[in-house]
Amino acid sequence: MPATPAPRLRPPAGDTVAAELARSALAPDGTGGGAQRFRSWFAERLQHVAHRTERIPLEALAGWHTEPGTGNVVHDTGRFFSVEGLDVHVPGAPVERWSQPILCQPEVGILGILAKEFDGVLHFLMQAKFEPGNAGGLQLSPTVQATRSNYTRVHGGRSVRYVEYFRDTAGHQVIADVLQSEQGAWFYRKRNRNMVVKVRGEVPLADDFHWLTLGQLHRLLEQENLVNMDARTVLACLPFAAHGPHPLARLGPAGPGDFPTAVVRSLSAAEGSAHSTTDLVGWITGLRARTEVHTRRAPLDGLPHWHRRDGVVSHDSGRFFDVVGVDVTAGSREVAGWTQPMIEPRGRGVAAFVVRRIDGVLHVLAHARVEPGYVDVVELAPTVQCTPQSLDALPPGARPRLLSAVLDAAPGQVRFAADLSEEGGRFLHAVNRYLVVETEDGEGGVTEGEHHRWMTLHQLDGLLRHSHYVNVQARTLVACLHGLAVPAALPAGGR
Repeated sequence: MPATPAPRLRPPAGDTVAAELARSALAPDGTGGGAQRFRSWFAERLQHVAHRTERIPLEALAGWHTEPGTGNVVHDTGRFFSVEGLDVHVPGAPVERWSQPILCQPEVGILGILAKEFDGVLHFLMQAKFEPGNAGGLQLSPTVQATRSNYTRVHGGRSVRYVEYFRDTAGHQVIADVLQSEQGAWFYRKRNRNMVVKVRGEVPLADDFHWLTLGQLHRLLEQENLVNMDARTVLACLPFAAHGPHPLARLGPAGPGDFPTAVVRSLSAAEGSAHSTTDLVGWITGLRARTEVHTRRAPLDGLPHWHRRDGVVSHDSGRFFDVVGVDVTAGSREVAGWTQPMIEPRGRGVAAFVVRRIDGVLHVLAHARVEPGYVDVVELAPTVQCTPQSLDALPPGARPRLLSAVLDAAPGQVRFAADLSEEGGRFLHAVNRYLVVETEDGEGGVTEGEHHRWMTLHQLDGLLRHSHYVNVQARTLVACLHGLAVPAALPAGGR
């Protein structure tokens, strides 16, 4: 018998992708015309895309029904998602038991961004997309942002553009591909496939799509309610860190001691960290093993402290969130009109990373957080993640211990601040104030504890190669911190 040929081994990519991403991060102008070309295109899409979102009673939803006996709100096809009840028991938590409505969407959707080189610089294909819950209407979304029900056309509408690149990646380079969770407080075990695929050959460009460099996207992240949540989570999954010296340290000038330099050093494993990654994974694993979270799906009708009145499901306290119905018109979508239930939060949230420099290397204080909808009990979250308006309805122990340090931070400590919308397909005008606040160790009680650890961006990048380690709010902040690795204004020729 002929000998079986040995498999061909591919050399490790090393920091090649990180170098490509660094070049793209240092390119503010893109494929010609730069920021002005993008602004003109986006303004034209704002005028062209007609959309409307109107609140209606849950009882008036077309294509949905309230299940007899449970009160759960379910799509007539049995697909898309449902609104159900959830009973939660977390022994030892500040609030040990509660019940709430929750979105149940077992399908795994695709959040995918196409990448392509133009003149040697990597660009990313972004979509101007309307979602009914978006603050401001159109936002920049991934190339593909679709549930399985959408891209298999359960709705009977148009096909999802470019989805074929993500359903069959043969012949292309997969830069990122990982299942990630969404909001564990509002979704029950929801996951999406976060993908970045580098294409070869020509890609036909549709009207609602635009190629942007990573540098352009980083600047746009600073604009309120422009880059949507789904785009932010995919950008966070890019392998931007490096094993050796980071390419940005060579390609982009930075002065010693400045904040971008600390961020760049944080992106390099060679610079070291306060804790080893092995120790951090052991810490997370230990918390997962010790923490009990008992959840039971329950009927939406009859949840303690929740009531359905005038077509809305609300908490007796008037806090937390409501479940509402909406009637949607969207000329640019696969279906021109539909109705659906949505979660509408009561108040603006806060999601903040407290950061500090340890021997000149930026570290973020990650919080190992429990949410009832997580697949694996605990995920790394921002240092502070809450809706301050709802805290009055909770015991004092539920108040994040570093909330005051974040809200009372001096302007000179705030390295990033922007109001950014959450997922507009399921949440109505859900907005968080995203912050990066720098502090000194021990200042204002900023220290580690049982549920907090200092970690570098390189370590977060490594954990983002795997599912269910870094939550969706923390992923937004990781994407924003990547943008802070490049000074907003570089000397002439620096880019």
